[in-house]
Amino acid sequence: MAASDEKRGSWRVGVLFSQTGVTSTIERSQLNATLLAIEEINAAGGILDRPIEPVIYDPASNPKQFRSLAERLLQVDRVRLLFGCYMTSTRKTILPVVEAYRGLLFYPTLYEGFEYSRNCIYTGAAPNQNSIQLARYLLSAYGNRFFFVGSNYIYPYESNRLMADFVAQGRGKVLDELYVSLQPEPKDFDRVIAKIKKAAPDVIFSTVVGSGTAMFYQAYREAGFDPGKMPIASLTTSEAEVAEMSAEAAEGHITAAPFFETLSTPSARQFVGNFKQRFGADAPVTAGAEAAYFQMHLAMRALARCGTDDPERVLSELRDSEFDAPQGRVRIDRENNHTYLWPRIARLDGQGRFRTVWNPGVRIKPDPYCVVQSLDDWSADEIHASAT
Repeated sequence: MAASDEKRGSWRVGVLFSQTGVTSTIERSQLNATLLAIEEINAAGGILDRPIEPVIYDPASNPKQFRSLAERLLQVDRVRLLFGCYMTSTRKTILPVVEAYRGLLFYPTLYEGFEYSRNCIYTGAAPNQNSIQLARYLLSAYGNRFFFVGSNYIYPYESNRLMADFVAQGRGKVLDELYVSLQPEPKDFDRVIAKIKKAAPDVIFSTVVGSGTAMFYQAYREAGFDPGKMPIASLTTSEAEVAEMSAEAAEGHITAAPFFETLSTPSARQFVGNFKQRFGADAPVTAGAEAAYFQMHLAMRALARCGTDDPERVLSELRDSEFDAPQGRVRIDRENNHTYLWPRIARLDGQGRFRTVWNPGVRIKPDPYCVVQSLDDWSADEIHASAT
């Protein structure tokens, strides 16, 4: 039995987001959003008159450290609920630990799909909630000749495999597929730029993550390419990565996500305002941060209903539960532990801010195994909205 069940003290939760390392910029936004949610809940009286106490470690973007710290949280710190991870490699490293010790992981990051764990709640986008919509938009707006560039780890390979299927559905072609180190240097993109010049694609689909993102966009700008004719389109370029590059390097490029900092709904404006008031006017508010924020609220509401942090009982309360998140009303799917989300497409303007260019206005049921791999059928939920 966990300490939080034995004493009328705080509810202790484990928090694993990198504050250093190659993906620290995006993970800090997720850490900040987690802390913001905890502070809001505690300011309102906590859960059943008990505060939430985060036990925070820095895994430094290192899968081995993620695993070691997950073991420490579950065995030594005796927490039962964990919130964290960005890269797929880190999630896959700690899931066996979470399963072995019967904990529950909340994972707030888009990923490649094709996974289910009873001990994980996935609150980031599955491929049918971002990849399909992005492919459809790009094929209609720019053309069908694609060039893939990614970081050298699991997510880019799997994401590119799926995107290639969607491109083929649109009678398109992938001209080339290149990968760079997870910790690249600017010179590593010289070969990429040379290949792009030779191939002359309609679209560049990027799954570059972390510090390499700004390097790639800067190399693209220095090469003189025109984003109006041949944009970089990405699922992994968020406000956090854009903050590390010049506005000129960012302008004109495209991202698909359920949330952008510039959304105009009242709940989105309030969330962004509170986030920046707490962490600074320049603190990036990303889709991963929004998922980290609403998953904490969802988890703690479930805990309040069952009165314990026993993962099995929390999980039973989470299934089919809903929350009015900044992106719109979200829901945990009882069939696969993933989340109903709201896909959007945005383009970066001259100030490096995302502007929505396509909002389907529907909430999409998660289909992590892409059972329906159609550009025209996303398994939309019955809920519709028009706000951006």
